Amino acid sequence: MPLNSTRGAGSAKGFGLTAGGATPIDVDYLVVAGGGGAGINNGGGGGAGGYRTSYPGGTKITLEKGSTPITIGAGGLGASYPAGASPFSQRGTPSIFSTITSTGGGGGGTWEDFPSPAGGQPGGQPGGSGGGSRNDEANAGVGNTPPVASSPLMPNGQGSSGGTAIGGPPAFGSGGGGGAGAVGTNGNSSVAGNGGVGLENLITGSPVFYAGGGGGTTEPGGPVGTGGNGGGGSGANGPGSTANPGTANTGGGGGASGGEPGSSPGGVGGSGVVIIRAPGASGPRFSVSPGTNTKTTSPAPDGASTILTFTVPGSATLT
Repeated sequence: MPLNSTRGAGSAKGFGLTAGGATPIDVDYLVVAGGGGAGINNGGGGGAGGYRTSYPGGTKITLEKGSTPITIGAGGLGASYPAGASPFSQRGTPSIFSTITSTGGGGGGTWEDFPSPAGGQPGGQPGGSGGGSRNDEANAGVGNTPPVASSPLMPNGQGSSGGTAIGGPPAFGSGGGGGAGAVGTNGNSSVAGNGGVGLENLITGSPVFYAGGGGGTTEPGGPVGTGGNGGGGSGANGPGSTANPGTANTGGGGGASGGEPGSSPGGVGGSGVVIIRAPGASGPRFSVSPGTNTKTTSPAPDGASTILTFTVPGSATLT
């Protein structure tokens, strides 16, 4: 049973699986959930996975001696043909580190006349960032659901809402999925909405964008929406086209699929990631499992830092 740290009134409380006499370590974190899948038949783009971070300058997590489990969120599947398949896009799943949970991105809206007893869902789903709505649907998915307080590091809490899509011919554009840094843009009768941009983070020592929303789509021949910087997939349209997935381990939302039956499924959301940054002197005390996850050293203004990167579920162990 995990034990709460009792160190530091200014630190968030971490979890360790065993108690011990070794000095606890305060660490920074980036926790990005899986992105949402996208819709079909002028469906909306998938919302980015929830984005939460302490770096730089936020409240750290205190880790005690022992093992801390890490959950990596999977990307949600896009809606698909044929009849009897999946009329709904799926939300991404959460990523979890200690007391921090980032919520999966919302799925994009999809064909409301899907030939299934369940029908479709034209409006985007809520999530870390919300999914965009299908063409001719004003109800985009609401981001930052459940709510997380905004801060300079997370100006939109976990993320932003998707774009709406009130527009008819000739393009029938759908809305883009929300990103950590901005809402998805709206579709209209001329263009599809773009996915909202993600946020840049330097926790690894290099600037990387995470949690971009998926792009919307249009009727064949119309311009498709681009994915938001941070792994969002771009839309596609027409039979034979393939909707673009969100990039793995960025939490990007999937790109939407347009056109009539025969189009590809909506793009799948990108999987999430958890990154932990510890003082370099503590590096020998940390290990990660399984071996797919990595421990590296990165230069930092205050000296070398230890970077633990989790792309699959596992654990961080402090000895």
